[in-house]
Amino acid sequence: MSTAEQHEHPGRRTVLRAAVAGGVAATATGTAAAVPAQAAEAIGRRRFDSDSPRFTLAVLPDTQYLFDADSTDPAPLRETFRHLVTDRSGANIAFMTHLGDVTEHGTEDEIRRAAQTFRTLHGKVPYSVLAGNHDIPSSTDDQRGDSAYLSEFGPRRYASMPTFKGASPDGYNSYHVVRAAGRDWLILALDWRISDKGTAWAQGVLDAHPTLPAVLTTHDLAHADEEGTARLSGNGQRLWDGLIRGNDQIFLALGGHYWPPGRTVLRNDADNDVHLHVTNYQDRYYGGAGMIRTYGFDLVRGVIDVETFAPWFLARDPARRTPLEAETVELTGPADRFSLSVDFAERFRGFSPVAPPEPRPASAVMPRGTIAYWRFDASGMTTPADGGPVPDGLVVRDLSGHGNDLTAGRLHHSGPEALTWSADHHPGQPAHASLRFDGGKGPDRGAVLRTGARAPLNSERFPRGYTIETFVRFPEPFEGDHGWMGILSWEGRNGDAGKTTGWSPLEPTCSLNVSPERFLQFVVYPDRQDADPTSWSHAVPVGRWTHVAVVNDGRRTVVYVDGSRIARNPTAPSTGIATLGKPFVLGATQFDGKFGQGFYGWIGDTRIVDRPLRTRDFLTPFD
Repeated sequence: MSTAEQHEHPGRRTVLRAAVAGGVAATATGTAAAVPAQAAEAIGRRRFDSDSPRFTLAVLPDTQYLFDADSTDPAPLRETFRHLVTDRSGANIAFMTHLGDVTEHGTEDEIRRAAQTFRTLHGKVPYSVLAGNHDIPSSTDDQRGDSAYLSEFGPRRYASMPTFKGASPDGYNSYHVVRAAGRDWLILALDWRISDKGTAWAQGVLDAHPTLPAVLTTHDLAHADEEGTARLSGNGQRLWDGLIRGNDQIFLALGGHYWPPGRTVLRNDADNDVHLHVTNYQDRYYGGAGMIRTYGFDLVRGVIDVETFAPWFLARDPARRTPLEAETVELTGPADRFSLSVDFAERFRGFSPVAPPEPRPASAVMPRGTIAYWRFDASGMTTPADGGPVPDGLVVRDLSGHGNDLTAGRLHHSGPEALTWSADHHPGQPAHASLRFDGGKGPDRGAVLRTGARAPLNSERFPRGYTIETFVRFPEPFEGDHGWMGILSWEGRNGDAGKTTGWSPLEPTCSLNVSPERFLQFVVYPDRQDADPTSWSHAVPVGRWTHVAVVNDGRRTVVYVDGSRIARNPTAPSTGIATLGKPFVLGATQFDGKFGQGFYGWIGDTRIVDRPLRTRDFLTPFD
């Protein structure tokens, strides 16, 4: 839009006339056409990974100055579309949505030339387009009837796209279902001035897909001040009151129409965040030059990374860009490049809760070579109430059947709180239970679980290699001095095994410990070598569960944290463990045959296998 008729919001654009030439509209339908299998393959498997936890939603705002009577220049938009097609695999682009004002006057010629340009995307990147006030008579709503816009950008345009699922009876509102990050997402493309009938249709779409997170796109949603703080416009307020605030599925709403760009966060009726963004660059050099905004969803990190750039300028030799091209190639201000922190599981829990995995029986997680497996649910022990103390002398059964039972006991006259039972557990843990250890220093306190004097594990030397797994969680906040606390170990001293290499002959022959920086330390004195190869992890985070696996293949040892191999794994030879017939201990480490502080945090399922396992065979599998 131009700035000639600003009246609704000083300093912002308002509705201008849109001269629309007549045209024969496509027949609007409320259902999607069948999608040929080859189309689904072309748009899906070859270029886009629908299972990756990272994907991109591309957003294209007002392009009207590129389709303006005899000054039309579709070249920038063609380059934007070529970029999306070329980069679809690299950026894992799931979908592109246009926010309206495709053209300046909505004439048959402008609409036709824009429609031809959009064909660059056909069969390559699915997309939606909605009407802006320059594409249709600006005084009408979506019950306006035929138009040149509807003829070219009505439901027939999208029928071959596997994402397209239907349109409102008038044809001006549509919706797509996009498969990305292993789940379905709903994209609503709503008209410039959606009518009550249109709003009812959109509500029906949401009601028909009650578990899908939804992105709402429309032309006029919000306007922003020069600092980028957005506020609902009149049309935006109507959408907020009539549709967005009452539907928790809508977590992101995008609009164009106004400049400068901006954003805000509102709370809906479910008391959840809804991110509202206004995106428009037609005031920039060359009418925005087909500038695109990408929303990079990362469900692993829990963020949406937003970037804004002009592929037309990006494709040019940097040394030959003009000053205006150079300053417009990429926008990096806080309203154009930013990240949104989104706990997707929590945000979507109200309408699409993730069912927690059921506990897995012990028989399902004891592969060949399992010589000890302990878990802290009713299958492995007598369980107190949640938070209740675990009594001294309580036995945790070795479910492998090899007789390596553990017996609980407190250290240094510690009180009941030193060892308690907890229903807390790692999400991927077979048993839904753990033990809470309250060990520490000043004075030393804690609790341990130890094998009996005749347990086979005490003398197992692991000549073929081994896998030791456990789940741990450090409290948040991580208060007190807990440096060098032990998670598990064997009690024997390496000096008694004849080892002369190492920090001290009083160290245990094998132990998994935590440094003051919360680095995991796995130190082992091999059965055959006089050595002490030691692995060090990164700082393990607090407040969340961590899976730890130590894998030895008979030659060397590698530690994995949450399925990822850590960097500081020594290459020194390491065959077996010099166990010396001494008990295995969970919850602390001995030094010179004496326990100091105990572990501080939670310990879950723990398993020992007498051979190396692959990551996909861990207690919680990692691909």
